Amino acid sequence: MEKLKIEETSLVRAKGHVLFHHRNADGWVTLAQKKTGIWKQYHYKPEELAFKLSEWLGEDVYFSQNTFYKPERRIENIRQLRAVYVDVDCYQLNYDPGWVIGKLDLEIFGEILPEPNIIIFSGRGLVCIWLIEPAPHKALPLWQAIQGYFCKQLDYVGADKKSIDATRVFRIAGSINSKNGQEVISQYRHDYRYALRDLQEEYLPELVPRQPKKPGRKPKIVYLHNIRSLHYARLLDLVRLVDLREYNIKGYRELFCFLYRYWGCCLTENAEDSLQQMLEFNSELKEPLPEKEVIRATKSAEKAWLAKSDTKANEEAIKLGYPGAGYNLKNSKIIEWLDITKEEQIHLQTIIDGNEKRRRKRERDKLYQEKKRRDQGNMTREEYIKTQYDKTDNHLFNLQQVLKQNPKAKRKELAELLGVSVYRIDQLKKKLKSL
Repeated sequence: MEKLKIEETSLVRAKGHVLFHHRNADGWVTLAQKKTGIWKQYHYKPEELAFKLSEWLGEDVYFSQNTFYKPERRIENIRQLRAVYVDVDCYQLNYDPGWVIGKLDLEIFGEILPEPNIIIFSGRGLVCIWLIEPAPHKALPLWQAIQGYFCKQLDYVGADKKSIDATRVFRIAGSINSKNGQEVISQYRHDYRYALRDLQEEYLPELVPRQPKKPGRKPKIVYLHNIRSLHYARLLDLVRLVDLREYNIKGYRELFCFLYRYWGCCLTENAEDSLQQMLEFNSELKEPLPEKEVIRATKSAEKAWLAKSDTKANEEAIKLGYPGAGYNLKNSKIIEWLDITKEEQIHLQTIIDGNEKRRRKRERDKLYQEKKRRDQGNMTREEYIKTQYDKTDNHLFNLQQVLKQNPKAKRKELAELLGVSVYRIDQLKKKLKSL
């Protein structure tokens, strides 16, 4: 472990830790503190952190390992995935943290897992941090697969399986752990940032089968990866649907909160965090449900998630013809429950019916054919866009013209200029990029 420099103050150590972790970060970083049993948290831009830490430093101070696109620490708000981490509660097994690190250096680091960038000695346990090249929120299912794998490798020294969600906060160097009065120390090993795909290829080969495809079930890790992707896409669609309805979902509030809690549990595998995030989600509605009522009304969501890990429950579900325990919902059922209109489905990613799927396929085929013609020299890019005069492609042309005049315009400004939603702007930008 690095020795503390006598001339350094705890504030200097705190700044060094946070800025080393969030160098050139984009989005909001959460600072949190627990005082007399009360949890408080605020969000700051990375460039503000160094100036705000002096107001926070003391006992039990934490910061988020990833960033958020708005000041809310929730799974659907992930902006950048910036680290993979494993919280090791070695004190639970009566292991000394220094001894555990020596053991991991000999048996794990550099062989089974790569060398971590930072090791946080949190007072009673430790946290291993692997910094990664910033990855967008869409990489969350892959990130989670890597998180789960890394955690499993450190299970024998006390890895905490409940601390692997993307919204996790950990203690800041220079702060004090009130449980034992010790200062939190960070040990820096190197500043190389890993790419998620490199970690996948080197440590999770199961995600990319190298042998020819065989009939039958997909490998377990591939299956879990695909399921996580589906849960994440559905959770994002749920949030987007609330936004489309301007947070006025009276008559559907219990269903929305139930689905949010269930998919949150399936995605993060952390019931406590999923509950807290669901309560925040509920609190943003125009007419939120009372806290006790929404907890009670959605409790079956957590029970269903727990059943997915129960052997007997899975066996019984399979006998009844289901893939397994838990809620195996079809899109048609979700659309029916939430009365999702055809117009709303245009803005959703995965909760769509067969008609919307076919419409998107026709659109993709049309774009492909036009792109093919353009690539063959029959049409310039400008000419192609100008020929599209149905509602969608007219927006595409208008967006291109606005961006030419003001390339730094924000999504909200563009949405107001074109008379569409912010999410529609995202779709149009993707389409422009593909051209």
